Amino acid sequence: MQLTVDGVIATITLDRPEAANALDAASIDQLDECLTQIELDDDIAVVILRAEGKHFCAGHDLKELLAAEEPWAAKRATPEGRLRHELARYWAPMVRLRDTRPITIAAVQGACSAAGLMLACMCDLIVAAEDAQFSNPVARMSGVGVELLVEPWEVGPRKAKEMLLLAQKWDAMTAERLGLVNRVVGRDDLWSEAQRMADDVALVPPLTAEAIKRSINGMLDRMGQRDSWQLHFWMHQFVSATPTATSRVAARQAGGMDAVKAEQLGTDEGAPT
Repeated sequence: MQLTVDGVIATITLDRPEAANALDAASIDQLDECLTQIELDDDIAVVILRAEGKHFCAGHDLKELLAAEEPWAAKRATPEGRLRHELARYWAPMVRLRDTRPITIAAVQGACSAAGLMLACMCDLIVAAEDAQFSNPVARMSGVGVELLVEPWEVGPRKAKEMLLLAQKWDAMTAERLGLVNRVVGRDDLWSEAQRMADDVALVPPLTAEAIKRSINGMLDRMGQRDSWQLHFWMHQFVSATPTATSRVAARQAGGMDAVKAEQLGTDEGAPT
């Protein structure tokens, strides 16, 4: 993950295109470092979150989690270790991105799935390329919609249930129609459109923009967003510790990414229940 600064606009770039920009431990560390640098620079008013390659972010790096060799991933061998891992490595960085002072813009292309969708939704604005695909297929893997359940807040409860329970994949135009993204542009125009949006935001005095962001986020918190995220997080931890979930983890470790893909597609007839 790289950070560049041009005047009042900073850009964070996910740069694991060979892994569809899946979030591994190193990526999360780098995101945290980028946010620290941004928060220390009072001149930065806008942050663009973009990705190299074909896809924005395919979710958590399941290969790293299945291998269980990275120190944080290895903690997941016990329920309490999984809790500590997800609280420190998934919950905290996402909430920090959501609450960071500058206005944030996600520029999304290709796959934006599960944790990738969570990541994009932490941003204040989302511009999507025409080839963007939004999904969260983890319910079929016994996951309760990853760590922060963003969908009900983005598209309403009924469409959120539809996306999660039917494992739907929404194209960019559907996402715009449902209010998940702000704008849809051609793939070749994605970066320039994100820059135009950032330039427009930068015309607002930074303190004014920050106040608007805090006011709207505060409204969402008073409507229960943060509390509902916390409730969901603990429900997610409970379900993840059940025999259904742990048996599926064992099956994934035995079958690797082919088993994961079969689960997500609903073609794994031998999956434990």
